[in-house]
Amino acid sequence: MLFRSVLVVDDEKDICDILQFNLENEGYIVDVANSGEEAMEMLTDVHQLIILDVMMDGISGFKMAEMLRKNENYVPIIFLTAKNTENDVLTGFSLGGDDYIAKPFSVKEVLARVRALIKRTSLIIQPADTKWKHDGLKIDITTNRVTIDDNEVSLTKKEFEILSLLAQASPKVLTRAEILSSVWGDNEYVLDRTVDVHITRLRKKLGDYANVIVNRSGFGYYLNLNDNSENE
Repeated sequence: MLFRSVLVVDDEKDICDILQFNLENEGYIVDVANSGEEAMEMLTDVHQLIILDVMMDGISGFKMAEMLRKNENYVPIIFLTAKNTENDVLTGFSLGGDDYIAKPFSVKEVLARVRALIKRTSLIIQPADTKWKHDGLKIDITTNRVTIDDNEVSLTKKEFEILSLLAQASPKVLTRAEILSSVWGDNEYVLDRTVDVHITRLRKKLGDYANVIVNRSGFGYYLNLNDNSENE
């Protein structure tokens, strides 16, 4: 039997109780932490998703997400917060968040987003090609690794998903809307600019290979796997 484990992190007990009750009614195993510090100690590989409040004393939700990503922990994160300005949303995604729900929230919406995110991150459909090489750059979606001259490049989950999506589609140009739909799903808080922010960060990490990601002005992005590249 497949079990699904969620870690709820919020310093408001009432919110934790509501989420725990409704998630457990949906069949999830739920752990609750009332601070970022407690959550960092409680988090294990068993947890498939974190519902994370942003505004907490001590380690905030944004800080916790940043710490996890720096430690190469890419467990999916749904931010749950009253901080819902455009800048707040973009900050959350730039730190590796996967979804963003504003307070006050609908329990049905939270449950729907949890289901969608776990499904999207758990059910991986393998394409015909799973490895790509361009000179010293290698992309391997079976191991979720990107290397340059055999040195691993540290990417966030979203950055890797964008790069692998472009590799699978190459040489087709993907619009921002197509990238948003594939990587973020039906997330009303994600803006077109979010794709550009992630692409900019991704290019920076690719260094000398930044130009393999090409912006077709007015259309979108594609991965330039030219004659010097090869599918493996």
